[in-house]
Amino acid sequence: MKRIVFVVLGVVIGFSAAFGLLPAAHGANDMSTYRQLDLFSQAFDSVRKNYVRPVQDSELINAAIEGMVSDLDPHSSYMDPKNYADMQIQTKGEFGGVGIEVTMEDGLIKVISPIDDTPAAKAGLKSGDFIAAIDGTAIQGLALNDAIDKMRGPAGSKVTLTVLRSGSKKPFDVTLARAVIRVDSAKWHREGDVGYLRLTGFNEQTASGMEKGIRELKRQIGPGIKGYILDLRNNPGGLLDQAIQVSDDFLTSGEIVSTRGRHPDDTQRYDAKPGDLSDGKRIIVLINAGTASASEIVAGALQDHKRATILGMTSFGKGSVQTIIPLGEGGGALRLTTARYYTPSGHSIQAQGIIPDIAVAQGDEDQTPKIARPSEADLPGHLIGEPVVKKPDAVTVKPVPGKKYDDFQLSYALDLMHGKVTVSAVTAKSAQAD
Repeated sequence: MKRIVFVVLGVVIGFSAAFGLLPAAHGANDMSTYRQLDLFSQAFDSVRKNYVRPVQDSELINAAIEGMVSDLDPHSSYMDPKNYADMQIQTKGEFGGVGIEVTMEDGLIKVISPIDDTPAAKAGLKSGDFIAAIDGTAIQGLALNDAIDKMRGPAGSKVTLTVLRSGSKKPFDVTLARAVIRVDSAKWHREGDVGYLRLTGFNEQTASGMEKGIRELKRQIGPGIKGYILDLRNNPGGLLDQAIQVSDDFLTSGEIVSTRGRHPDDTQRYDAKPGDLSDGKRIIVLINAGTASASEIVAGALQDHKRATILGMTSFGKGSVQTIIPLGEGGGALRLTTARYYTPSGHSIQAQGIIPDIAVAQGDEDQTPKIARPSEADLPGHLIGEPVVKKPDAVTVKPVPGKKYDDFQLSYALDLMHGKVTVSAVTAKSAQAD
């Protein structure tokens, strides 16, 4: 066999050994693995020699790694060196692009949620939208990272997205001017005697930003502050440690979240430390179908400890943890699903989501059952969650038909905070609204 084949086989075996794919002892399974790797090396050599145009070895290796990882689940992927560098910038709270959190479904880009105050949000892109083409070029069959890369570019340059939306008869184009996306992941303002905290994501600045917001609201409102509304709607998640710190700011003890991997010794538990930054004031957390991942950790922790009332619609249901594994100097990195996370009560929200204590619709949700709640469970290849625990159908509070609200869910939360709506009265009011 030619030298290049042995080189590639050695590279693949090196990756396999690093990730525990090869048994320590030689045996039947060991030989089977070697035969499969030999099959790969033959395919590599054939493509390299016979494809219609010359291809770089790095191009083939990158594509092979991407194919191997992306077929595992919707959130595992390979990042080439450029995408890895972009990711590192993004977690610091600043990156270039149009401002949407996306995943891949059925060969199309699916919008999980637009980021507040970005070109995508201002243009009206919605959770559940599909992007079928970028600048007129169909993305069917394109890797997720490649599609994301096509949406990025210099600030001020334009990109046209072809959007498929439930309820729209035809695809439509949206032209966006790219911008440097600076994500102020924590925002706040007062609503009378109530502090409103909005978290748009979980980057390195989130917890410190929220803590600053709480201090400012205490100063503005004074000792008569009624409580806080923590808005996690359309928050696609982010860094685990930031979700833990945000939860800890409202809890004084007990488990926040645990993560469980492939092996028993991979289990980790994160507990709250003494001290409640909100001084025990009432907390209402707003969630919806765009609430995912790290934001579900916060909602689940506060719900299980009965520290907050969860209000809104069932969340996305992404209950898995991705670890970034660098692949050596200049080799990019793997974003690999390595664990599931569990709320303090021991339940996984994977493919189920956080179910609110009080179901309140915003009023603009699509009523088509399949699209009404964009969900992890809709993604091909998603990790199977725990068996769904059947609960009695809760009546959903909806806006009064014909009446306009700037933000019905927020209005309902403010009424609840002031005692104008009680939990025991929800069913009666819901029945009228339905």
